[in-house]
Amino acid sequence: MAAGRNAPYALALVSFLESSMFPIPPDVMLMPMVLARREKAWWYAGIATVASVVGGVAGYCIGYFLLDAIGKPILEFYGLGPKLTQFKQLFQDYGVEILLIKGMTPIPYKLLTISAGWAGMNLAAFVGASIVARAARFFLVAGLLYFFGEPIREFVEKRLTLVTTAFVVALVGGFVVLKYLV
Repeated sequence: MAAGRNAPYALALVSFLESSMFPIPPDVMLMPMVLARREKAWWYAGIATVASVVGGVAGYCIGYFLLDAIGKPILEFYGLGPKLTQFKQLFQDYGVEILLIKGMTPIPYKLLTISAGWAGMNLAAFVGASIVARAARFFLVAGLLYFFGEPIREFVEKRLTLVTTAFVVALVGGFVVLKYLV
């Protein structure tokens, strides 16, 4: 299916749904699609990014408008039940930072989107941080697969958290260096 003509639509659907309610990450589609058609790696990463951010807005709306009916059961499913109030406060205080860092990791993005809506995070800040975080994640995965192909796949599948954490540390470190050099 990854090489099929409907694969980009499936990637968009999975990316959208994962950001608000679906438990399967888009990487399950993105990785085999990039390996099947490496010349389209950047296009596929773009599809995953846009659909994930739009799905993130849906997750935000679930947290903002439908918390009791839909949001809380999803958050509780992932073990956040006893920590909901604490999680909400963290988003009110550090929403952009949380999205920028955690939005690149394999943790379920829907936890972030629903929590951001529940906390009433500024929607423009939410969308901006989501674009940066999701693009960084999907373009990093697509780039690794584009440049290194199948041999890097197992490494990415098993160590995506390590890869994204190293990327975040390097990114933050770069900003710190720039701040003190300028």
